[in-house]
Amino acid sequence: MTTTLLQWALVLASSITLFLVSPLARTAPEFFRGTRNERTPSTLFLTSSLVISWLFAKSITNAANLGHSFGLVGGVAYAGYYLSFLVAGFVIVSMRNQGGYRSIHHFLESKFGASAVVVFTLLIMIRLYNEIWSNTIVIGSYFGAQGSTDYYVAILVFTLLTLAYTLKGGMSSSIMTDVIQLSLFVVLLTVILGFILPQYGGSLKPFVSSGRWELNQGVDLLLVALVQCFSYPFHDPVLTDRGFISDTRTTRRAYIWAAIIGSLCIIFFSFVGIFAKLNSLTGEAPVAVARYFGVPMLLLMNLIMVTSASSTLDSAMASFSKLISIDLSRAAVPSVTRGRWAMVVLTVLGTIPVFFDPAILSATTISGTLVLGLAPIFLCWNVRVPRLAFHLSVLGGLVLGGLLTFFPLPESLRLGDGKYGSLLSVNLITTAFCFLVFAGSALFHPKSHD
Repeated sequence: MTTTLLQWALVLASSITLFLVSPLARTAPEFFRGTRNERTPSTLFLTSSLVISWLFAKSITNAANLGHSFGLVGGVAYAGYYLSFLVAGFVIVSMRNQGGYRSIHHFLESKFGASAVVVFTLLIMIRLYNEIWSNTIVIGSYFGAQGSTDYYVAILVFTLLTLAYTLKGGMSSSIMTDVIQLSLFVVLLTVILGFILPQYGGSLKPFVSSGRWELNQGVDLLLVALVQCFSYPFHDPVLTDRGFISDTRTTRRAYIWAAIIGSLCIIFFSFVGIFAKLNSLTGEAPVAVARYFGVPMLLLMNLIMVTSASSTLDSAMASFSKLISIDLSRAAVPSVTRGRWAMVVLTVLGTIPVFFDPAILSATTISGTLVLGLAPIFLCWNVRVPRLAFHLSVLGGLVLGGLLTFFPLPESLRLGDGKYGSLLSVNLITTAFCFLVFAGSALFHPKSHD
């Protein structure tokens, strides 16, 4: 049996298995909130869902590539984004306990009005739309060159199989399969490390000592992640939706564990890139290392990408379905049928960019810069400000962050000469601006809306 046939066998077997184990959701709570027998997800299920939903195919690829570029510093820098779990978890629990809010949209509409909901919805729709194509093209790259027939067929088949089991159970399918996917991810990561570490006698020293903890050697990206983690999680409904489906005690525990487990998974997967760096391998780090070890490693790498991509796709579909059927709907009872159609629409629209051969851009760093204005909105959720404060911070941050990102920054404002020095400066300047305009609006409008 050829390598390609083995790869297809893995994709089909894993997807069909997930379809068979996915529960059939018949009611709105099952489809949109992941309840089973009227019970909300436990800490184990919620933690698993949070972690694997953020171990995107493109994210673990980025972690490996950063390990290749900067050693351990690169892996730790990317893991910095996983502090977003702590930020989102504590803010959401606080909003629920003290404000009684049932969702992010409920909070925004209550405090800032319908216009804020419209702006926020557009931001998260773009996020969910990008999650589809940016993860599926990673899968396609393991079956053929970008633009080839094999590449396109792999993407379409994989996407349709993921859609099938998500349509079956909605959020229930997403959470149930997330437990399986995370377990499989950890096993596969352990096996992959079992190939790599023995090359150095099982010692972690070559990996831990790789890289230099200097501003221009990846520390600038770590600082970017630490700045962005205060705003980045709130434009990801995959992350925030899960903060409202279990009791607050379970939610708090799940988000704390997700931060720890997610960070460790990213750091350990960056060892793939560090191995490539130590052995002077070129190209995309996961692919280069897979080729170095041969067919068994290629199949393992392919399966771990399938696992991470499918978990992200089903979560994006479930979140978009809830967005259309609950957050933006005035219906007293959410329509499961409408939710399923919303998944189909997102899948079709999100797959179209694949045929224009897009590149996987720095989606995390760029989109994270454009939503920096969300930080004061959510970190200071209980501060009295006028409704205009939302637009001053969010739209102001979007415009300023966009201008500073896409137009050259003066060298005098650049922090260090590293690859991410300019990005760090842009993030600090934009964040300062957003907090200043938010604080200014609170200062000059003390009797404004809650």
